Amino acid sequence: DEERIVQRDEASRIVRAARDAGRTILTEAEAKAILATYGIPVTETVTAATEDEAVAAAAAIGYPVVCKLHSRTITHKTDVGGVRLNLRDEAAVRDAFRAIVRSVTAQRGPGHVDGVTVQPMIDWAGTELIVGSSVDAQFGPVLLFGLGGALVEVFRDRALGLPPLTTTLARRLMERTRVYGALGGVRGRDPVDLAALEALLVRFSELVVEHPEIAEIEINPLLASAGRLLALDARVILHPPDLPAGALPRPAIRPYPLAYRGRWTDRSGDEWTIRPIRPEDETLLVAFHRTLSERSIYQRYFEDLGLDRRIAHERLVRVCFTDYDRELALVAERRDPATGEALLAGGARLSRLRDGGSAEFSMLVGDAWQGRGLGSELMRRLIDVARREGLARVHGEILATNGPMIRLSHRLGFDVEPGDPTDGTVTARLSLRG
Repeated sequence: DEERIVQRDEASRIVRAARDAGRTILTEAEAKAILATYGIPVTETVTAATEDEAVAAAAAIGYPVVCKLHSRTITHKTDVGGVRLNLRDEAAVRDAFRAIVRSVTAQRGPGHVDGVTVQPMIDWAGTELIVGSSVDAQFGPVLLFGLGGALVEVFRDRALGLPPLTTTLARRLMERTRVYGALGGVRGRDPVDLAALEALLVRFSELVVEHPEIAEIEINPLLASAGRLLALDARVILHPPDLPAGALPRPAIRPYPLAYRGRWTDRSGDEWTIRPIRPEDETLLVAFHRTLSERSIYQRYFEDLGLDRRIAHERLVRVCFTDYDRELALVAERRDPATGEALLAGGARLSRLRDGGSAEFSMLVGDAWQGRGLGSELMRRLIDVARREGLARVHGEILATNGPMIRLSHRLGFDVEPGDPTDGTVTARLSLRG
């Protein structure tokens, strides 16, 4: 989560600088810098405003190199003769620089050339893919994956999806294309690392949802081979700088709410991260449920819910992969000092009701972590989330025999009322307005 905040802020700096200058088109170097902040591997790209700078950059990178148009107004470089490949010496670089300037000037006129970029010539074999995003009038940002390269518009082998992605959704997106079959290895080629490609698509989707100022973004080609992924070219187009933040397109699926993540230290001095639940937490939840006592289970679920039912994949998918606009769960995470592995110690959940202004809460803290103030902190943060989400009230059902939870509810300002006498519960209610 901390890494993602750094990624978002650095990419935002690049986008903000362009918008402040009144630009909607990023250069290839800027587009690749944004991708790199999200851990997407890109080719080394050095900008050169003159022939001599291009030659110096080529010598530093090492021959052979590629020269491409560097422009703040043109994104499709091949269309204007703005790409020269396999340049093997200084003379070839100088010739390429002049040829690019002549071609672009002849087709678009003066003022469209800011120099060139110099990049290493990549000579390893792989499958050329395209990864991109544009805005749909109904769904907002939409992701694209498929066969890339110069013939992308001819074969049109592509699939669409909605951000943000999980690794599972990324795999499903890939599986809907014909090129997916080639990624498994054909004609003697080793298979592409699909797990790495899934992770790249997830990071790309995070970039899209965390930067609504981006109208279009495209990696083409993304070269994929066994053990290696590399973005050879990239382009980014921004929404107009005068478009207010409230008018920027929103994703159809709410992105991960990073704003609700924070640190906390318990009464024993142990540090915790309290954050919204993620789809990847399923494995951690399985381990958490294995630690629970029958008493804790009964107080949370009002029945003796067996372990097999609690950790069933179908159930945990619903628990972990939520629509944050409808359900928002906070979990408490820390590193096991003995193994260094992450563990979950408890969680609290808000489930919106159909009236839109109220929600039901629930909470469960593992037996080994009770008595440290973790339940109180989770509930305080859950109440803060409810207020920030614009809810008017929250309530929850509590077993009448669950004294600690009833006392906690009183301390946090809930009104505790008798519930259904047939099931032995009380109802805790809290108004968040007035």
